[in-house]
Amino acid sequence: MDFWEKLGIREKNFGASTGLKWFETKNEGELKIYSPTNGKYIASVYQASEEDYEKILNESGKAFKEWRKIPAPKRGEIVRQIGLKLREYKPYLGKLVSYEMGKSLQEGLGEVQEMIDICDFSLGQSRQLYGFTMASERASHRMYDQYHPLGVVGVITAFNFPVAVYAWNAMLATVCGDVNLWKPSSKVPLSAIAVQNIIGEVIKENNLPEGLFSLVIGKGSTIGEKLLNDKRIPLISLTGSTPVGRHAGEAIAKRFGRAILELGGNNGIIITPDADLKTAIPAIVFGAVGTAGQRCTTTRRLIIHESVYEKVKDSLIKAYKSLKIGDPLDEKNHVGPLIDKSAVKLFISALERVKEEGGKVTFGGEVLSGKGYESGCYIVPALVEAENHYKIVQEETFAPILYLIKYSGNVSNAIELHNDVVQGLSSAIYTNNLREAEQFLSIEGSDCGIANVNIGTSGAEIGGAFGGEKETGGGRESGSDSWKAYMRRQTNTINYGTALPLAQGIKFEI
Repeated sequence: MDFWEKLGIREKNFGASTGLKWFETKNEGELKIYSPTNGKYIASVYQASEEDYEKILNESGKAFKEWRKIPAPKRGEIVRQIGLKLREYKPYLGKLVSYEMGKSLQEGLGEVQEMIDICDFSLGQSRQLYGFTMASERASHRMYDQYHPLGVVGVITAFNFPVAVYAWNAMLATVCGDVNLWKPSSKVPLSAIAVQNIIGEVIKENNLPEGLFSLVIGKGSTIGEKLLNDKRIPLISLTGSTPVGRHAGEAIAKRFGRAILELGGNNGIIITPDADLKTAIPAIVFGAVGTAGQRCTTTRRLIIHESVYEKVKDSLIKAYKSLKIGDPLDEKNHVGPLIDKSAVKLFISALERVKEEGGKVTFGGEVLSGKGYESGCYIVPALVEAENHYKIVQEETFAPILYLIKYSGNVSNAIELHNDVVQGLSSAIYTNNLREAEQFLSIEGSDCGIANVNIGTSGAEIGGAFGGEKETGGGRESGSDSWKAYMRRQTNTINYGTALPLAQGIKFEI
């Protein structure tokens, strides 16, 4: 297809780049990439070696020493140019993301738009890397804080967002004066290579140092472990499952590094008797089946008041029956495939487990086969009546399974159910009752990093800080003041007087 040729994707690709050159290692194994949309072979990637990794870190270190001295607004100008390049390549990169990962074309294009948006946001942020001035208790003293670049920022991304999450981190880190080293998921490396090629054009056009934006595609057991344990990398931002994040967090903490962890979500929506179902049902369906249930913000639990339970269930069954499942490049379809057959097995296993625990599948759950479904990765999204305490409901299954959970009494009971999971990413309530909405947003309400009223759990804007609590990891990326995570904070005190008063009134005379 022409869209990957436009992006510089070849039949055989290399997996390590400093932005200006690619290392031609061939002896570390070859990743063969097949599209989940039709099962067809796309291209292959030679994995990077540990030697490649060391060369990249060398160049990254050199690049940082130059880049940190560039004024932040000028760093922002480079990010602006990256945003312009992404606008130019959006139709092609969006298609590649969709074809390689399996999300709908609209979502693939939307993911590239997120990259463009964070470039715009970061451009503005480049003039807003502010500190605060504080009043000193000592006469003729001025005290303030400021922020300095950290160094090499490692970004480890998951398959479900092949390009956007990298940009959330890399564009902010870049304007902050850091350099970037990206390790993408081995399930979707071609999209990463395409992004590296796009950014490479900006690097060449501006005669920037190699190592400013680097890419390493390699084995988790070697390259991944080196990244986690490398003291030369002060910050690692990792998106992945909770078990992966737990291992990474421990490794990084042992060397006193910093971590931004964006891990699992078990996101719930509360539907109260005062909910406007006309707007709630579309939000629930999109949240549950968008990206075939493979978003960290996917709606997985629907906590419904008993008085409207049957009405909501019937409305959802009707909506699910209207879903079109098929090739994600066809804009008429709502749901594409799961990423691979392993994900299909997890989907089937979860449904078997919930039935064993007493749950009831009220719609969907089938694996599709035949014409148009040759990849074996297409399934029918499932609606399941369940209880919140079921072990499988307590887990995050990365597939479109929506658990319908009934509650009685007031909204406090619903919030208690909602918070009774180990994850804490995204949450929502549908209600026209002001008191219920405010209680949900209060200290007694949702314990998640994201809490919404009358919108779903999925589809966060880049302007707000993204991340969650509990076993979701506690990290924050993208908007608000998340830029501070990519910098080191420094408190400065200046004595412009002729005396030496000490803090806390301490006397010291010689």
